[in-house]
Amino acid sequence: MGPEVRLVGGADLPAYADGIRRVYAEVFSAPPWGEDEAMAGLYVERLADDALRPGFTAAVACDGDTVAGFATAWTTPDPFPQDRSYGAVAAALGPERTTGWLCGGLEVDELAVAARARGTGAGAALLAAVTGPAADGRCWLLTSLRAQDALRFYRRAGWHQVPAPVPGRAGLTVLLGPRHPGRPDVSRPDAS
Repeated sequence: MGPEVRLVGGADLPAYADGIRRVYAEVFSAPPWGEDEAMAGLYVERLADDALRPGFTAAVACDGDTVAGFATAWTTPDPFPQDRSYGAVAAALGPERTTGWLCGGLEVDELAVAARARGTGAGAALLAAVTGPAADGRCWLLTSLRAQDALRFYRRAGWHQVPAPVPGRAGLTVLLGPRHPGRPDVSRPDAS
């Protein structure tokens, strides 16, 4: 049996901050991310602001009192942001697909599972927990093409990689959720 997955409101996140920081540091210090311990601390600090975003949702996977994983998501604003990697995503998809596919959709910001909890179903449960509010199936995420384990995980979970390379050195790619209407394999009621 895997860790217990719990939805967590923004006000309750501080109770899990140390565990989230530890998991973040473990997962994102590895290639291709190469982030250091300080970045894990900054991420936990950023969570307080992220929790104020419209549609914010978070989940933690706990093995007893120990955080074994976490995921966060929120509703992508319209107009589409230009900070962080958003400008490169918009350049890759173009304005029509960016607005139609991503704006108003549920954006998975982070998903991380400690090595000791991998293979237990914790990652799939975390992903399902934070994407559950996407009633219309419009959920998406951004990850690195160099993160082969993550890409395999998302593909097994039914996510579709958009065949539009995101410009920049980071080697990023957009993935659409299993029921996202922008996927080429999602049947549409009006299709003949």
